[in-house]
Amino acid sequence: MSKISVLIAGIGGASLGTEIFKCLKMLGRYTIYGCDISEFAYGHYIDGFEKTFVVKRENYVDSVREICLSYGIKVIIPGGEEPLNILGPLSSDFEKLGIYIAANSAEVITKCANKSILFMKLEELGIPIPKTIAFGKSDDIDRIDNIPFPCVIKPAIGTGGSHLVSLAEDPDEARIYLKRILMNCGKALIQEYIPLDEGEFTVGVLSFQDGSIAGSIAMKRLFHTKLSISIKTKTGLISSGYSQGLIDDFPEVQAQAERIAKALESKGPLNIQGRVRNNIFYPFEINPRFSASTYLRALAGFNEIDIYIRYILMKEKSDKPQIRFGYYLRSLDEIYVPKDGLKQ
Repeated sequence: MSKISVLIAGIGGASLGTEIFKCLKMLGRYTIYGCDISEFAYGHYIDGFEKTFVVKRENYVDSVREICLSYGIKVIIPGGEEPLNILGPLSSDFEKLGIYIAANSAEVITKCANKSILFMKLEELGIPIPKTIAFGKSDDIDRIDNIPFPCVIKPAIGTGGSHLVSLAEDPDEARIYLKRILMNCGKALIQEYIPLDEGEFTVGVLSFQDGSIAGSIAMKRLFHTKLSISIKTKTGLISSGYSQGLIDDFPEVQAQAERIAKALESKGPLNIQGRVRNNIFYPFEINPRFSASTYLRALAGFNEIDIYIRYILMKEKSDKPQIRFGYYLRSLDEIYVPKDGLKQ
């Protein structure tokens, strides 16, 4: 069987793109291309890519399209939030060229783009969520007096992960952090802080395009190293985007995550982060894409990227994967690039 040619759009170091690359490389049945707007992207300098490209931001879509047509690429996998937001809505245009984008539907991407709307929708659907209040620049900041403290303050638009996320102990701290986010992002979200007592989880739910669920996998996160911690104070802990921990059978957590995927009508990858309180899983971050934990999941036996590619190309529905339970830990890699060796 000939190899399938795929393009990873976004291949920065320690990022989703390079984790996707490792998931594909471990199988040996893909010819892997990569592109990035930066010549410093880590993926340009590692072994295993057939070829990588530096593409200009100003003609990004045209450049990606030309790469695909020139090299017979069948599938584009967004390697980050920005490529997803650019390419995801154009999936039907690319499909007319015989090129598939391995991402959730444009409708789900739109639902998840504005977190204030997303959490309002979840609440309407009966999904338990942390108490949540949305703020815009014109809103009365004194409304924060109505929420429980401590609380988490974060941008309401985009910025998956922990970018600009803050943990406020009292209203005075909250006002400072809220003003910073409103100044930089325009819209903010305040959520009650749920303690770590019963665990934080990152859960991947993969749905096929007909809405049926291919499988889910849950990791109970560990915070034994700085890599996985964004903020740690006497008030509490905020995780970073680098998950590691125990992959095991967590039926209640996975059932709730699958319920969320069904409620949002997910038709692709969905990554849900949340904490448990009184045995109930409360989501605090939902992203309609593959997670940077995807390679850890592949090591555990759930290669969600391969499962999804085989479905969108061949309509193949694989059996529910057998998960290898255990602890999955991570670190960072380094590489040397000579001064005259930068990708052009």
